[in-house]
Amino acid sequence: MSLLQQRLSQVANSWAIDDYRAFVTFYTRMLPKLMSVERCTIFILDIESRKICSIFGTGLTERQIEPPMDGSIVGSVISSGRSHIDNYLELHDGFHLFMAEQTGFTCRNMLCCPIRSLSGNGVTGAVQLINKSGGALFDDEDLRQLEEAAHYLSISIESIILNQEILRIAGYLNCEVDRLGRTSVGGAMLIAESPAMREVLELVRVVSSAPIHVLIQGENGTGKELVARMIHESGERRSRSFVPVNCACIPETLIESEFFGHEKGAFSGAEVARKGRFEEADGGTLFLDEIAEMPLQIQPKFLRAIQEGEGNRLGSNRIIYYDVRLISATNKDLAAEVKNGAFREDLFFRLFSVEILIPPLRQRREDIIPLAFHFLEQTQKRFKRKVLGFSEELIDAFERYSWPGNVRQLMKEVERLVTLTPDGSVIQPSSCSRDLVTFCDKVHKQHEVQGDCSGLVLDDQVRKVEIGLIEKALKEAGGNKTKAAGMLHISRQGLDKKLKRYNLDRWTGRKKVTDPAEGAS
Repeated sequence: MSLLQQRLSQVANSWAIDDYRAFVTFYTRMLPKLMSVERCTIFILDIESRKICSIFGTGLTERQIEPPMDGSIVGSVISSGRSHIDNYLELHDGFHLFMAEQTGFTCRNMLCCPIRSLSGNGVTGAVQLINKSGGALFDDEDLRQLEEAAHYLSISIESIILNQEILRIAGYLNCEVDRLGRTSVGGAMLIAESPAMREVLELVRVVSSAPIHVLIQGENGTGKELVARMIHESGERRSRSFVPVNCACIPETLIESEFFGHEKGAFSGAEVARKGRFEEADGGTLFLDEIAEMPLQIQPKFLRAIQEGEGNRLGSNRIIYYDVRLISATNKDLAAEVKNGAFREDLFFRLFSVEILIPPLRQRREDIIPLAFHFLEQTQKRFKRKVLGFSEELIDAFERYSWPGNVRQLMKEVERLVTLTPDGSVIQPSSCSRDLVTFCDKVHKQHEVQGDCSGLVLDDQVRKVEIGLIEKALKEAGGNKTKAAGMLHISRQGLDKKLKRYNLDRWTGRKKVTDPAEGAS
């Protein structure tokens, strides 16, 4: 859904600068000269609101005039689908008398004809000529010429209306994507369209309301701090402090002072007393990033702070009590660190009650493209740029690439691409970083080699590879589709679709139908 919304937005944005604007404004400039009139205005009927808006006109900016459907000649022409000539306009048309008062421009006579839809959707607008030059009157020949011009105008008007509909649909889809697949955390957006991340969000929802400590595990760049902030902001402590600390960035000699504070004169350079991180987070949440890097010698004091809820500053024996919720994060296997003697077992068992595992980006490929488009939109706003989106080849490469740096790497890659791509251009793989360019070239060469060796089209090659991998996974999983889908790094629903597509009926319980393509190979 997110990908569809982004692509619709791309189409709408590209149309916003397309030639139809120049084409329609050309009419508003040329028709007054060709037909010897003072002004020309083109009106379009908005599909959703049923309002009439002047999109283009002599001396007008876009959407400046909105004549009523009832009580105006333009409205009558659009409603009835019949052209209208009025050579004595100032005597009776209330709307144009009103406009004369507002703009100072007097309408003496007018010719107006409908713009009919070429796709059979009735009347989509109207074109209006005002004030025949030299005091002359409009006649049937003027009407014939204007109706002919309106016929050619209808081509562009259809494009305008379709553009408006696409913008409306894209806006609706955007709301749906926000509702179904995105969660805002402190202004940052967590996008979760994959089943794996949906499970993470559900677990986050459950633990947020429970007063328990949490451990978040995942590779670098997967968004551990974002999940930690979500837990804090969804819980009862949301109004209190969220204090993040990276344990790997604190020098070993300063780590005790960093977490528990110190009194003035406690050590050389301690010129003033200072609160520790536990005190700062009192009543709120203390986020311990890279917890596995905490030195062994400070871990006993941590255990006391967690178990007893108390501690003391360096240089003081006064007990300070803490009311802190702990959320820890690591990219290491903390249980393995305990076995290796790098982390205390007693602290490990007191550190958390629930563990949340964030899968790497390569295991939740449904999130890659929605994330890429989100970063594209975000980056363009920050950099004040306007590119037309990603090429199909680049989207394919994004979905196939393993992303060792996970979401953080994807965000930096998009920032690079926006920087290197000229405004008004589509982003191409050639602008990618070295690793991605190498990957794209490798994939392209593999396709070429496979095509030369097999003599088959690419779709046939992909089909055979996918069938082989699916059957192997199902065999190893003993026919368990959920387990097989996990091995293939796709969703269970995705596996079911592929089973139906390739007629792998022995795995679906239906009578197998021989595939003609397989029999011919």
